[in-house]
Amino acid sequence: MNEHVKNLTPETTDLSRRSFLVGTAATGLVLGYAAVPGIDKALAAPSNFEPSVWYSIAPDGLVTVTCGKADMGQHVASTMAQIVAEELGANWKDMRVQLASNDPKFNDPVLGAQITGGSWSTMMNFDAMSRAGAAGRMALTEAAAAAMGVPAGELVVRSSTISHPKSKKSMSFADVVKSGKATKTFTADELKAIKLKSPDQYTMIGVSVPQLDIPSKTNGTAKYGIDVMLPGMVHGAIVTPPVRYGATVKSVDDSAAKKVPGFIKAVTLDDKTGTTTGWVVAVANTYANAKKAAAALKIAYDGGPNAKLSSESLFTEAKRLQGLSDSGEFFVKDGDPSAAFGTAAKVMEAEYTTNINIHAPMEPMNATAEFKGDILHIHSGNQFATRSGAIAAGAAGIDPKYVVMHQMWLGGGFGRRLDADMMVPAVQAAKAVGKPVKVIYTRENDMTMDFSRPLTYQKVKAGMDADGKVVALSHDVVSAWPTARWGIPDFLTPSVDKKGPLDSFTVNGSDFFYTVPNHYVRAIKNEMAHNATPSGQLRSVAPGWTFWAVESMIDEIAHATGKDPAQLRISLLDGKGKNDGGAQRLRNTLLAAMGLAGYGTKQLPKGEGMGVACVSSQERATASWTACVAHVAVAPSGEVTVKKLTVATDVGTQVNPDGIRAQVEGAALWGMSLAMFEKATLKDGGIEQTNFDSYTPLRMSQMPEVAVNVIANGEKATGVGEPAVTVVAPAIGNAIFNAVGARVRALPITAEAVKAAMKA
Repeated sequence: MNEHVKNLTPETTDLSRRSFLVGTAATGLVLGYAAVPGIDKALAAPSNFEPSVWYSIAPDGLVTVTCGKADMGQHVASTMAQIVAEELGANWKDMRVQLASNDPKFNDPVLGAQITGGSWSTMMNFDAMSRAGAAGRMALTEAAAAAMGVPAGELVVRSSTISHPKSKKSMSFADVVKSGKATKTFTADELKAIKLKSPDQYTMIGVSVPQLDIPSKTNGTAKYGIDVMLPGMVHGAIVTPPVRYGATVKSVDDSAAKKVPGFIKAVTLDDKTGTTTGWVVAVANTYANAKKAAAALKIAYDGGPNAKLSSESLFTEAKRLQGLSDSGEFFVKDGDPSAAFGTAAKVMEAEYTTNINIHAPMEPMNATAEFKGDILHIHSGNQFATRSGAIAAGAAGIDPKYVVMHQMWLGGGFGRRLDADMMVPAVQAAKAVGKPVKVIYTRENDMTMDFSRPLTYQKVKAGMDADGKVVALSHDVVSAWPTARWGIPDFLTPSVDKKGPLDSFTVNGSDFFYTVPNHYVRAIKNEMAHNATPSGQLRSVAPGWTFWAVESMIDEIAHATGKDPAQLRISLLDGKGKNDGGAQRLRNTLLAAMGLAGYGTKQLPKGEGMGVACVSSQERATASWTACVAHVAVAPSGEVTVKKLTVATDVGTQVNPDGIRAQVEGAALWGMSLAMFEKATLKDGGIEQTNFDSYTPLRMSQMPEVAVNVIANGEKATGVGEPAVTVVAPAIGNAIFNAVGARVRALPITAEAVKAAMKA
């Protein structure tokens, strides 16, 4: 069991961490730490009513929710506002959103840090934001009752109005705020004791209200990191070495760069945080001139220890490590698979691989750094403000408390902006030239220096008894360890064999909800890949590769034992022991997807097939139950056309149905893109693919039909941004086998691989 993530559940929310003070705001919201001298307090609004740190109500009745999560197009800011509005009783037209700074008061109530990932945002913040809204409603009601001279218990709150049906008196939220009489405060215990609405009482939750950020994003007023403009600002363009990591700069000749108009300086990065190696940033008066100057620099490098490595050498090392009996740590250790294999009627083994994948959000990495006295201001879109602020501080050589992060809207993130590499050149350039510096990566910078999804090698062994029942399964996962790279102990998991901490974000998903009495999972760190291709968290993280192996192997077992793949899964999802609850919900999503797709009820043409997969992404303790039926057509050439993806997902409580469907559709298509088209390769220590001509995500012309079945059953809200990514690849692979009998075990699935498997 993943002990770290086990603790990251809504039930463990420590409300004492939060500042849920109800009363007249003294300072309002400022971007930064009020205790640090020099912070600009221009946004202070002393007349606002702030029921909690998460929102304020202005004298005109507008409710502004501060979102502590990065909004990268998933509309999480609107989701937080919708949860608040439900309990507050506000009219949706009165709701507004803004993004939080890195002030610790905005830390996540469960994680204790500002981080957006894991599809955790709604599930982990639903309760806290609901209680914040309820506290505001109660405070406003008490103040209105006193003003109207009526019992608070007789008041009704609806659409930003507090009314007394008996006397027909009423006050708007604006009236109460202007009166200044809302002064009630709540202790942490009182907040916990608030009785929240039951699902049958919801009037906002479950309604597809318009996303609040859409107008500003369509009229151009929403500001992204790339839009930042500061007085006196200059620009930086980075020059990166041919080796992804480990290179050093031997010399820089800037004589040609000095001939570029507006050139200011070439700064060789000295990054004590270890985020970058071998980088130089050319600073000029405009971005165009900075790029020209960067191109004119003549830089000599020492390639370092990884200069000769390739994808092939990383795979070779992974296979070597997997073959060692003492390598890695155990993530799951149930029963005795070795003994069970010895008595099994049938034993199967298979190898599954995935290649390096790149995030490539549409807005390239960027950051603007400005020193104001002792304070460093960073303007950027970021998914992990707590860690990024520390990295910016390390790059500047200052205490993190003197770093103020100005959060911007993100033009895509997908896990890429959990890292802060873009801040390092901006900070060191700003320090070197004494002016604000904006750094924008080129697409080539972005791709070759991405903190990518790691290359993985997995070996799965399964044993079945005489009846075809799965009695044992062992699963070795070899990869770079993205989360271990962060150096944050709390994000690592104690191994069950007590050998030390492991990166559970490389093996999550392998601890499935199938009942298999003897089950081992071993997490093995590929140190070579870890150093040569420093990896990050790409949308869905480990379940994107672990479920590729698990769900493919389950399918292989079904065919080898003469069972229907869907029926085998249903039999394994019996809910016994530790799987109780989760297995039943996963089985229901599988049945829903099968029903919607017509699985098993249609006579398909030759060369076409349907395949199933079901997953509990992302972490076992914070699972979202998702199933997919993929319908494919396979040509004699091996070319695969995905005709339709049918996805069912159990979200518990749905906040915004339209938003959920959009996220599930996007995730499914992202999963298809990874499954069929995306591949980056390492050669001579560097990533070969530099733009979308060589790294080829799913194109619009390749889009299949996507059908989504959202199951909302009133259980606690789950995440939807990533789970569907993980279920699509195995469903497609299984469909290909059903269509033409070709089993493909490597991602991405190519026509060449399918044709070769057809001949095998």
